[in-house]
Amino acid sequence: MSKETSRFAFVSSDTDDARAALDTLSARYGQMPVADAEIVIALGGDGFLLQTLRDTMSTGKKVYGMNRGTIGFLMNEYRAGGLEERIARAVSETIRPLEMVAVTHDGESVSALAINEVALWRQSYQTAKIRITVDEQVRLEELNCDGVMIATPAGSTAYNLSAHGPILPLDAPLLALTPVSPFRPRRWRGALLSNKATVRFDILEWEKRPVNAAADHTEVKAIASVTVRESPTATATLLFDPNHSWNERILAEQFRY
Repeated sequence: MSKETSRFAFVSSDTDDARAALDTLSARYGQMPVADAEIVIALGGDGFLLQTLRDTMSTGKKVYGMNRGTIGFLMNEYRAGGLEERIARAVSETIRPLEMVAVTHDGESVSALAINEVALWRQSYQTAKIRITVDEQVRLEELNCDGVMIATPAGSTAYNLSAHGPILPLDAPLLALTPVSPFRPRRWRGALLSNKATVRFDILEWEKRPVNAAADHTEVKAIASVTVRESPTATATLLFDPNHSWNERILAEQFRY
């Protein structure tokens, strides 16, 4: 592929490995501005890939990640050669982010999108007390915990997995509702919800037990309530090598020990 016919935009994280890969690939395949490219090649780790997805949200661009980071669960293997053929064979997965609307104690409303999860956690040494409502029906009157989150399938292998939440296939029409260090009810381990569900968290005793919320990297302090649903309009598209698909990695991760 010549530089004149390139349809790729290469972007990288700030690590030495990622920058070196950026130089190698852009010299070999050419470089387009992200705004004009059909395919964006993200070089780095999972965090950088998610940032690239946020930056290209709802533009119709497809993002193909190659691992120049640490774990790279969402990434394809890095190889400089044969990129055109790999892209031609790649399997696409379209994901929808979560929409968070957080209301603070002062009545300020903050909206943000999250590809991974919307998470709430205690702001002080006091355990958080949170009421959970799903589709306007109270499901848990009071959860005493360090925090709680709603994770998308794409985010289910991140913070959600660390909190012992379930791993979800990328095409599953589900969201994972997962507590962080629950104290009461002690045996509640979370729930699987329809991706059409609307979830509301109300903070109880917020003056004594302040809580923060975050939609990926957008953090809101001292919240009174948070409402979360899957976005009906925003989308992002990932490309995976067919022999290293997301669903294959999901299966493999569940059988690791």
